[in-house]
Amino acid sequence: MSASLAEKVMIGFRIKASGEKILPQWVEAFRDLPVANISDCMARMTAGGADLRAFYKGPRMVGPALTVKTRPGDNLVVHKALDVAEPGDILVVDAGGDLTNALVGELMIAHAIHRKLGGLVISGAIRDSAELLAGSFPVFALGVTHRGPFRDGPGEVNVPIALHGMVISPGDLVCGDADGVVSVARHEVEEVHALALKRNNDEVKLMAQINAGTSDRRWVDELLIRNGCSIE
Repeated sequence: MSASLAEKVMIGFRIKASGEKILPQWVEAFRDLPVANISDCMARMTAGGADLRAFYKGPRMVGPALTVKTRPGDNLVVHKALDVAEPGDILVVDAGGDLTNALVGELMIAHAIHRKLGGLVISGAIRDSAELLAGSFPVFALGVTHRGPFRDGPGEVNVPIALHGMVISPGDLVCGDADGVVSVARHEVEEVHALALKRNNDEVKLMAQINAGTSDRRWVDELLIRNGCSIE
């Protein structure tokens, strides 16, 4: 086989070494911030899709992304990703959004827990949903099916992927809660954190005003009038 042909064969079927990832200090800094606040501070333009839902009962998911791109219906490289992931990593799997076959179930999640991973996000289907829903390990998926996966490949580990237009590079920050999943690029975490923290603090103050009956609602009429609305 020629060198050029060998290179072509590797494209789409390769396990790349992990590189830089978000620093642990930022993982902890984002842990108490709601996904909605983070998303709002990113111009409401970044999301993993409204159908990406939580299948667990537990705390907020925060950690560095270990990215996986796999052929729909096939989980061979997902198994490999479980073996190379480091404690705290979030497996983020682009499975093409296909729900025909479940790529992850109770046994693989048990392996992820044993390896102390931070969670799993899959643009695809899971199974053993009752067991996962009863657990505390963060799992996000598009749906559920009892049909199992194939294990032939191809697929890639530690390459840029996209979920519903949300681009995720290996090592980026991934956050998830009951509202869904959002990713923050490594080079933007400081700016996004400052904005999201301020927004969260402002909302805490506003909630206190609402509960005390002292919130100022004049902004509603002001905004309506500014936008040309007639109020009779």
